[in-house]
Amino acid sequence: MTAWPAAGTLAAGAAMGALACGGEPAAARVLAHGVGERADLPIPLFYAYAGAFAALVVSFLALALLWADSRFRGDLAGRPITLRPPSGTARAARVVTLLAAAYTLAWLLLGPPTENAAPYLVYVLFWVGLVPASLLLGPVWRVLNPFRLLPDRPRRPYPARLGYWPAAAGLLAFTWTELVAPEPAAPRTLLIFLTLYAAAQLTGTVVYGHAWLERGDPFEVYSTLIGHLSPLGRRADGGRVLRNPFDGLDAIAPSAGLVATVCVLLGGTAYDGLSTGPAWVNALQSAPFGGRAGLGTLGLLAAVAGVAVLYAACLGVAGLIGGTKGLAGGFAHSLLPIAVGYLIAHYFSLLVIEGRHALILALGLDAEVDQNAVAPGTIATVQVLAIVLGHVAGVVAAHDRSVRLLPPARAVAGQIPLFVLMICYTTGGLTLLLA
Repeated sequence: MTAWPAAGTLAAGAAMGALACGGEPAAARVLAHGVGERADLPIPLFYAYAGAFAALVVSFLALALLWADSRFRGDLAGRPITLRPPSGTARAARVVTLLAAAYTLAWLLLGPPTENAAPYLVYVLFWVGLVPASLLLGPVWRVLNPFRLLPDRPRRPYPARLGYWPAAAGLLAFTWTELVAPEPAAPRTLLIFLTLYAAAQLTGTVVYGHAWLERGDPFEVYSTLIGHLSPLGRRADGGRVLRNPFDGLDAIAPSAGLVATVCVLLGGTAYDGLSTGPAWVNALQSAPFGGRAGLGTLGLLAAVAGVAVLYAACLGVAGLIGGTKGLAGGFAHSLLPIAVGYLIAHYFSLLVIEGRHALILALGLDAEVDQNAVAPGTIATVQVLAIVLGHVAGVVAAHDRSVRLLPPARAVAGQIPLFVLMICYTTGGLTLLLA
């Protein structure tokens, strides 16, 4: 992760104008992830701010004037799909995934200390690849998750109070491993994380059955939340449907730990952007060896806490204006498309380039990785479209939820704190992204 998926956007015209006015490709660089990464065509900060603020204002005014009633129907919407996969497809897919996991484990245990395929398989093909796969096909990790090969025989019901909290903790642990651990790509580091992850999923599944995986497996939760933006989904009755992605997004029900999970995603990417800045790099380099991880941990936790506090404060004010309490969980879904937009914008070239590197290493191919395989124009187009569409989707989702939850006379005024929240996220996100 290299940029904060802030709740803001770049207006397409302003962004393209910025590129025309001299945006140049940045040189390839290697960051603390342990795998190669590119800084993809930064846009001049002034034009980014101008375009983002213009889009925020126009979006806010247009929705306030033209969108008075809630239009999304959540998991009640969608056109039924009659085509069904053959029986046993999911089980076969999980067996294949289990074999792929064993192959990755073999690389960690037996592979060379350098040019080891495992970090690329985990950090690029798996973690980054889950984003486009889930967007296109829905919650793919639910289908592929090898832990679902275990029998669903819960010893006790999954406690509602736990909600998404185990997944939030797991995502935070993975983010720490990727961004803070002294050697994130070292086989030992990944082995420790994967061992703890497997132990947690085995224990949770034995005790709570597959209900644990729906809320406690960080990667299944990550894929499922992103998968709500897919045009492929399920209705409340379990039927497969083609649907408006906004209906899928609207189907995310508030639950304990949902806000924490989203804040971990946002805060983790916020720290990622901060960690590449000269000031933070110098601070880490000047810290004693044992203190680097400590300082990095404090920075990561502070970033997550900062995102959470700002979100809670703005939603608290919105509740006061609208005369409604407990709004925080009801708006967490609106941050997901914004996060996804920035993930796509910054990981597109990484997935294409380093994904090839992963395949070359894993399959033992005699080939070279072309670091310039993605044309600058393609990168720019993907960046602009992903950021703009992510922001617009987030604004629309938040507005639709506002007119549903807040009294009609206060619905617009109650959105002002959300508008302020988006400005703050946009300013911080674009600064970390482009400065």
